[in-house]
Amino acid sequence: MYLTWLDNNSWLIEIAGKSILLDPWLVGSLTFGNVDWFFKGSLSQQRPIPENIDLILLSQGLPDHAHPPTLEQLDRKIPVVASPSAAKVVQGLGYSFVTVLTHGEAFTLNHQVEIKAVPGSVVGPNAVENGYLLKELESGFTLYYEPHGTHSSQLKQAAPVDVIITPIVDLTLPLVGPIIKGTNGALEVAKWLQPQVMLPTAAGKNVIFEGLIPKFLQAVGSVAEFRSLLAKNNLTTQVIEALPGDRIQLQLHKRTVAI
Repeated sequence: MYLTWLDNNSWLIEIAGKSILLDPWLVGSLTFGNVDWFFKGSLSQQRPIPENIDLILLSQGLPDHAHPPTLEQLDRKIPVVASPSAAKVVQGLGYSFVTVLTHGEAFTLNHQVEIKAVPGSVVGPNAVENGYLLKELESGFTLYYEPHGTHSSQLKQAAPVDVIITPIVDLTLPLVGPIIKGTNGALEVAKWLQPQVMLPTAAGKNVIFEGLIPKFLQAVGSVAEFRSLLAKNNLTTQVIEALPGDRIQLQLHKRTVAI
């Protein structure tokens, strides 16, 4: 399994010989409702669109996960698996093959990779977006992704999981609290799933944020502090802090099954 962090929430997952592009923001700026004064993100280094993509996977319909300018650059014939809100975005852009997954539903890519939707982030008063469990069917290796640090207790049924991609640092707003639930959520899900490897996501590296909201955002925690928390809880999970563009080969081992 190979993972390439493309910055922010964007990943290229190479699993079972297939390339899955996850929540891509690779070109243009990021705004919500085209209100630049409120929030605007700009890439200091735009990433080339990966070639030979077998599937686009979208966890949310918000622009930082289903980014219209990026999706407009991609081939509309690439199959898409998406949450209901993200599916509306790609369908509106003319994508031909869109599979909508609600919580508990699964999709199998070429009989090699199973993708199961699980409850993820709460977006709006009643909307719960998707997290995903990706399982390489031949090896049994499993990856879990949730970009806001909201982890459903239903995940306990999936344990153990080999790889987790989720925030490990909190992003908070005064009077509001955490909008990205990193440290405590990541520790809790690590206890549940006993991963071999964890990789942080959501914290943009080569991104310039402007507007009202970024002025008040505060990051709480660090990779070093999280590693220390894992050790204090007797967890041997390796934390890999990826750099944008680096292709990382994960050295995973088969787990011994007790009889």
